[in-house]
Amino acid sequence: MIGSTTRQASLFYFAFAKEVSAIKDITLDELDELLQDGQLLELTSEKLGGRCLRSKDFGRPSIAPDRLLRCVVLKHLKSWSFRELEYELRHSLLYRRFTRFFEDPIPDFSSFSRTFALFGPEGTQQIHQRVIQKAKDNKCVRGRKLRIDTTAVETNIHYPTDSSLLADSLRVMTRGLKRIAAGCADQSLKVVEHARAAKYRLLEICRAAKSFTKAGRDRFQSSYGKLLALTCQVRRQASQVLEDLSVQRLKIEGGHLITVLQAEAQLRHYLPLVDKVVAQTQARIFEGETRHEGKVLSLFEEHTAIICKGKPDKPNEFGRLVRLDEVENGIISGYSIAVGNPADQQQWVPALENHRATFGRVPKLAAADRGFWSSENEKSALDLGIPQVVLPATGRLSAKRAKHQKQRWFRQGQGWRAGVEPRISTLKHQFGMKRARYKGDAGFQRYVGWCIIVQDLVAMARSGRKAKTKCRSG
Repeated sequence: MIGSTTRQASLFYFAFAKEVSAIKDITLDELDELLQDGQLLELTSEKLGGRCLRSKDFGRPSIAPDRLLRCVVLKHLKSWSFRELEYELRHSLLYRRFTRFFEDPIPDFSSFSRTFALFGPEGTQQIHQRVIQKAKDNKCVRGRKLRIDTTAVETNIHYPTDSSLLADSLRVMTRGLKRIAAGCADQSLKVVEHARAAKYRLLEICRAAKSFTKAGRDRFQSSYGKLLALTCQVRRQASQVLEDLSVQRLKIEGGHLITVLQAEAQLRHYLPLVDKVVAQTQARIFEGETRHEGKVLSLFEEHTAIICKGKPDKPNEFGRLVRLDEVENGIISGYSIAVGNPADQQQWVPALENHRATFGRVPKLAAADRGFWSSENEKSALDLGIPQVVLPATGRLSAKRAKHQKQRWFRQGQGWRAGVEPRISTLKHQFGMKRARYKGDAGFQRYVGWCIIVQDLVAMARSGRKAKTKCRSG
């Protein structure tokens, strides 16, 4: 059942009411006014009510929609983890007032994790669209200018080496087999733990990789061969166990049936990924193939892609490519999470179409960096009716093109476009978008979406503050 903040007041809280009302925080007070929106609460209630068949009117009261919305905003505003969010809410009267908990008990961090996941990618997109509509209603944005850029957001994985992926495969398969063995009657399934052997092989590979001699290379391949043999051995046992479960050769105790079924489902999910890890390791180590089709970078975040942005300190990043469409006052009107590592030229036209769908018209000025340049992209923008298209050309410029790019409006557009770079830096360092902490593809999209939503809310609050303090002379 959806919870409510309307409860009987506590006598204990009266002693703190005066002190709580005296605590001021400009940003939180402005965000509190922006979040008092009926449509935002309606969207949040819809997601809370969609958990089960009768979640809206049956069962224990869950967290209230306005509390959930404010908790999500506060978490991403401060870049906290779920445990830190619970801790700060328990110890701060200011945060209790902002999230409307007051004297009520604070939920556990695991409860926050489960309820936050109810938004999903679609719900997050709906919340973002409502925030942009609210910015349009408050006249914070008009959609006259648009600047576009892409950035790489890392997934929450370790550096993907073949040896570490093999060790992860061993650990995951052994864990699943142990859970199945614990549910078998009379201990009919025996599982050997290979964690120590895998650790020794990893250390041997690490030492041998530092040597460039033939003997060092032989030790390197020998250690990899042993680690591959261990992985294939456990892989064969896992396949045999799944076959035995399908034909009911293993006797499962009734009290462990759910645990065994969960472990079986996890093994069926991970075994195809393990096969890909084994294949790509054999191709790279023993056949010399550095490029392998369908390379797996993580068993747990299989949607991760290799992003090459040409940075000197980090030539390869492991995550997803995110496109950001920014308009006036630092508000991001649209975003898109790409599959794989597409070129920036492919992101130009979808960004313009998204802007036209959001504001009902094309911008007067559209700007991007050289990565988006192509004659087709410039022509497409002009055909849409955009009068000022700021796309610097690459390579050696002709005299006509150089004269075009030296025009005053073009140079001013380039200067305005540069403002998207600090916006990306703010998203990554202030709002935590450098690395997505939620699990899975849906969790990644939800994390990136909420970072952008909270940034937009802060930008709207800052814009409203500037409008109130503006003098009459301008």
